[in-house]
Amino acid sequence: MKARQELAIVEEQLLQFNETADDARIRSLVSETPLADQECREARKHAEAMQRGRDAAEARVAELERAQDDLLAKLVV
Repeated sequence: MKARQELAIVEEQLLQFNETADDARIRSLVSETPLADQECREARKHAEAMQRGRDAAEARVAELERAQDDLLAKLVV
């Protein structure tokens, strides 16, 4: 199913965004510079946006699975 493949891709990307945000957070803590703090905030914003995208993709997969189950139930009846 295409939606599941898209979800898998988004999940992989989310892992990368979260790793980048974690690295930026650590650099910000260590360097304590305004630039590092800005990079940390930006990385976190990107990770949060990707999380929302992942949640939407997951909801879409669940919606498609429910529709599929409904159609299968109608065939059985």
